[in-house]
Amino acid sequence: MNDTVLTLAERQNIESGPWFSKLSPALQQAIFARAVVRRLRDGVQLGSRGQPAEMWCGVASGAVRISSVSLSGKQITMSYMEPGTWFGDISLFDGLPHTHDANAHGDTTLLCVRKPDFKELLEQFPELPLALLRLNCRRLRLMFDLIEDLNTKPLAARLAKQVLLLAKSYGIAQGEEIRIGLQLAQEDLAQLLGASRQRVNQELKGFEREGAVRIEPTRLVVLSREKLMAIAER
Repeated sequence: MNDTVLTLAERQNIESGPWFSKLSPALQQAIFARAVVRRLRDGVQLGSRGQPAEMWCGVASGAVRISSVSLSGKQITMSYMEPGTWFGDISLFDGLPHTHDANAHGDTTLLCVRKPDFKELLEQFPELPLALLRLNCRRLRLMFDLIEDLNTKPLAARLAKQVLLLAKSYGIAQGEEIRIGLQLAQEDLAQLLGASRQRVNQELKGFEREGAVRIEPTRLVVLSREKLMAIAER
C-alpha cells in the first residue's frame, strides 16, 4: 500500500460523506489536491487540549476518539469521528486552541489540510465558508438533541439510540445480523452516555434478553433494528 495515497475504499468514504458529497466538484478536487494522507496506529494522538490547531481533517477509515480529562484525571470519551466526517475547522476559524484531545481509535487514515492551505481554500472558494457554517449548524442541532435526550430519556432509550447510530456508521451486514465494526468496551459506551459501566451492562443484558442484540467481547451485534428502535422510543 502507498501510504501517501488513499485506497479506493478510503477515497469513497470521503467522497460519499454527507457533507463533502454536497460540495461542488471543483472544491472537492481542490481539497484533494491540497490534502495529505496520514495513517495512524491505534492510540496515536492527533492533538491535545490547549494546543494550537494546525490541520483540518477528514476521516477516510477507522475512527478518531474525541475526549477530555475530568477533574479527577479520568479520560472521558465525548464522541467518535466516523469515516466521512470532517473536524478541526472550529479552531482554525476562531484561532483558539483545541478544546479536547483527539486520538486514533484503531488503525485510522486521515485526509488532512494544513492551516495555510485551509485559509487559501476559504479565500478561493466562497462556497466553503457557507458549507462549513451549515456543517456547524448541524453539529449544534445534534448537540441540542443530545442534551434533550440526556434530560428527558431513560438510559435504555439513549443506549438503544447510540447502538443504532453505531450500527449505521460502522455496521457490517452478516445475513440478517449487523456486526458493529468499531471496537468498543462497555466503559466506552458508558462514557458516551454519561452513565456507569455497570448500568450500561445491565441495559445491554436486557437488550440481549429481548433479542435485540448479542454481546461479544468488545463487540456488539445487532439482531433486530426494529426492537432497538422500539426501545429507543420508550
